[in-house]
Amino acid sequence: ASIAEENNGIESIVSCLASRSGIKKEAYAIDYQATLNCLNAGRDKSVQARHFVLLSAFCVKNPWLQFQQAKLKFEAELQEQSDMTWSIIRPTAFFKSLSAQLEVVQQGSPFVMFGDGEVTRCNPISEADLATYLIDSITEKKRENKIINLGGPDDPITMKRQGEMLFEAVGREPDVVYAPLWIFDVIIDSLQWMADTFNSEKFENAAEVGRIGKYYAVEDMLTTDPEEKFGTMTLRDHYQKIAEEGQEYDPYVSLLAKLRSELVLRWLPRKKQLA
Repeated sequence: ASIAEENNGIESIVSCLASRSGIKKEAYAIDYQATLNCLNAGRDKSVQARHFVLLSAFCVKNPWLQFQQAKLKFEAELQEQSDMTWSIIRPTAFFKSLSAQLEVVQQGSPFVMFGDGEVTRCNPISEADLATYLIDSITEKKRENKIINLGGPDDPITMKRQGEMLFEAVGREPDVVYAPLWIFDVIIDSLQWMADTFNSEKFENAAEVGRIGKYYAVEDMLTTDPEEKFGTMTLRDHYQKIAEEGQEYDPYVSLLAKLRSELVLRWLPRKKQLA
C-alpha cells in the first residue's frame, strides 16, 4: 500500500493485542481499551490511517468468557466508526496453544484429554500462516469491512488425534489419561463459591481461568468452508518440527500445560492405549 506523507507514514494498523490470562480486569484493559487506543490513534487528525486489521478470536461466536466479551465490545466500536475501513480476523487456534503438551509428553508424563477425546474438533493455524493472512488483509479489498473466521489447512482434528500425533512425534508409546468433563464444574463451582463468599477477586479470577479451560474442552474451534481455511503447515508437521528442533519457551503456556496434567493425575488413573 502507498504511504501518504500527510498521515505521518501510517497507512494501516494491524492490532494483535490480547490479554494473556483472560481474566476480566486484564481482558478489558487489553482486548478492549488498549486496542481502542490504537484505533483512536489511527483515527486522529494527525494520522488518519486508511485501514484497521484486527486479530480477534473464533471463540467469540459463543461468548461466555470475559475476554470474549471484551473483544466483542471492541469489535462493535470498530464497526460503528466510519473513519477507517476494517478487517476482523477470527482464527480458530494457534499452534503454540496446542504445543505445550509436547513438552509434558517429552518429559515422560501422559497426555491428558477430556471426555472420550472426541468431544471437540479443531483446525488450528500456524503463526506464520496467520501473519501472512493478516498482512495481506491490509491491501485485499474483498476482506474490507468483513468478519472472517480462519483456520488452518487440516481436516477436523480431535483431541484424541492430537495425542496420537504428539506420541508419534516424540517416538513414545501412547500414555493417556481421560478426564471427565465434570471435573471442570467441581473446580469452577468451588472457586466461585469462595469468590462470592469472601468477595475475592483472586478466587474470581481463578474461577474464570477454570471456565476458560472448560470452554476449550467442549467447544469446536473449526472452520470447514474452504474460504475459511488458509496456509500450508499442518499440525502434524508442526509437532514433528518442534519435536526435532525445539520451540520458543513460553512460561505461561508451559505452566498451564503442566498444571493441567498434574491436577488431573491427582484424580484419575492412566489408560495406556489411545483406543
